[in-house]
Amino acid sequence: MKSIEIRDVKTYVEKNIGNFHSKRLQNLEKLKLSKILKRKNPYLFKAKNILTAQDFVKTLLDAHLSSQEETIFGDFLEGLAIFINENVYGGKKSSAEGIDLEFTKNDVRIIVAIKSGPNWGNSRQISKMKEDFKKAKRILRTSDSNFHIVAVNGCCYGRDKKPDKGDYFKFCGQKFWEFISDNQNLYVEIIEPLGHKAKEKNESFLEAYSRIINKFTLEFSQKFCIDGKIDWNTLVKFNSSVSKSK
Repeated sequence: MKSIEIRDVKTYVEKNIGNFHSKRLQNLEKLKLSKILKRKNPYLFKAKNILTAQDFVKTLLDAHLSSQEETIFGDFLEGLAIFINENVYGGKKSSAEGIDLEFTKNDVRIIVAIKSGPNWGNSRQISKMKEDFKKAKRILRTSDSNFHIVAVNGCCYGRDKKPDKGDYFKFCGQKFWEFISDNQNLYVEIIEPLGHKAKEKNESFLEAYSRIINKFTLEFSQKFCIDGKIDWNTLVKFNSSVSKSK
């Protein structure tokens, strides 16, 4: 086992954080108003008493982007976790379905499914993860039936007061980063490097975001407003009618 130097973490982040910003911007520029409208709940917007086209579009877009960014940034953090673990324990990206990281610690083989935060999935998704753990264990034990394997659901932020889930462990936040790096302060140390060129990248994003808001507001007003008011009947029909809407 080796220790990870924070300068190596900084170097990794500086080389790779640009991918997060690029994907974030690319996803924004590819958006179509009609597709987002069909994925969101129009009744919720009505219940929130949204009255203007711009407020509607901004709320719609922000909700969509928040979900997208969580996924994109989750992929980045997964890569960072694997990089750190590789340097400390010689871990590697797993080829097993549903498993992100494999490494050996204290003569125990660890298989890890990495998620962004503790509340990442519903009961069906958690059951799928458990099944993936079982399959991975069976495959790893084909060469040695006595091979000791521990499954871990690692979450990049948050807490879980009862990490022992019976057939796997759930480590969140500080506990997760310490587990894969043997550094109890790593969860704090990685926050500063993540801001590399954030201001510069955000300016490009905000310029594109403002352009999309203006574009979608005009389109929404033309299709779903009458005399300056949102036509909720037309909007709900577009979202939910059995007839095909383009």
